[in-house]
Amino acid sequence: MTALAPPITLARPPLALSVASFVSSFDRFAVSPMLVLIALDLRVPLAAAVAAASGYFLAYGLSQPLWGVLSDRFGRVPVMRAALLGAAVAGIVSALMPALGALIAARIVAGACFGAVIPTSLTYVGDTVEPSIRQRALTDLMGATALGTAAATGLGGVLSDLVDWRLVFTVPAVLALACVIWLRWVPEPPRGPSGRLGTHVGAVLRHRWALLVFALAFGEGAVLLGVMPFLAPALQHDGVTAAVAGLATAVYGVGLWLLTRLVKRLSRSWPAPVLIAVGGTQLCAGYALVAAHVGLTTVMVAALLFGGGWSFMHSSLQTWVTSVTPQARGTSVAFFAAALFVGSAVSSWAGGPLAGNGSYPLLFGVAAAVALPLTVVAAVGRHRYGSLPAEETGGQAQ
Repeated sequence: MTALAPPITLARPPLALSVASFVSSFDRFAVSPMLVLIALDLRVPLAAAVAAASGYFLAYGLSQPLWGVLSDRFGRVPVMRAALLGAAVAGIVSALMPALGALIAARIVAGACFGAVIPTSLTYVGDTVEPSIRQRALTDLMGATALGTAAATGLGGVLSDLVDWRLVFTVPAVLALACVIWLRWVPEPPRGPSGRLGTHVGAVLRHRWALLVFALAFGEGAVLLGVMPFLAPALQHDGVTAAVAGLATAVYGVGLWLLTRLVKRLSRSWPAPVLIAVGGTQLCAGYALVAAHVGLTTVMVAALLFGGGWSFMHSSLQTWVTSVTPQARGTSVAFFAAALFVGSAVSSWAGGPLAGNGSYPLLFGVAAAVALPLTVVAAVGRHRYGSLPAEETGGQAQ
């Protein structure tokens, strides 16, 4: 057996990982303000164009277990570089596709490849940052994804409205290629023995707390990532341009970036269940607001609340999943991300017909109704996990 390399101890993620996370987030959220324009340009119904987003999310989610197992066996950095190279190629192909079916196929490949970036980055942080300060390091990574989200929803809408929606797929493809080169200088953290292919998967799927976190991630993805992209189409349904709708929903990314700074400070003194409860409350309030009325002001306020909800709740769930099965951290984080984005794909697919009929208040009302029990279960579950003896949590519950 090969001796393990000395451990790498960091206080924050390497800059290259943050930039790669920015690019992945940009690519994932850029499609939201473009859906109406894609439907018009390709002469298809909006519900059909939504498949470009839901197919991406589904591939992003379903690919996670594969990336997790590969990163546990072959390394975090090599897997991320290979995935980013595939994402760059798929992004260029997406910009060239002349029909919806071909575009959806290219976006599915792009989603599957970009799906490796953020969960592998989270695993890297789990490998290199001590549990006591891990949530603060993860909020740094979340800040990069927040900037990517803000840039995607704001710049994506402007570029697609004033230039061409195809250009928006090209930008992250070029940046992904640059990240492939930059990541050559990021050190690979040591890993334990790889074992057989099914060893890590079995260890994760037999862990009851891991299964709970995965279920919560599915619900969170369905409530936020699956429904939030309908904010821009809801404004466009009322006659707002793609550029303005994109800028309005970009408040989410701005709020997310600002509030991750706040969460980084509060996580030193606030317990995780309280952070989850605060985040879930913001999700409920945001959806209740746009369910009551869709307008520029309400959408911007809701987007800001969603940024807060993601900052408080998701960073806590992310930190939780890095501790439940430390011996198979890459695999557990990958299943977590899989559940998150499969949930988002399912809800975006289910919400497509409602959006096509203009039934946005009903869609947002259902999201608010689901967010409430999700928050309660997540907060109570995290409290019970934190009260367990150290031997039942691997000594990593905070």
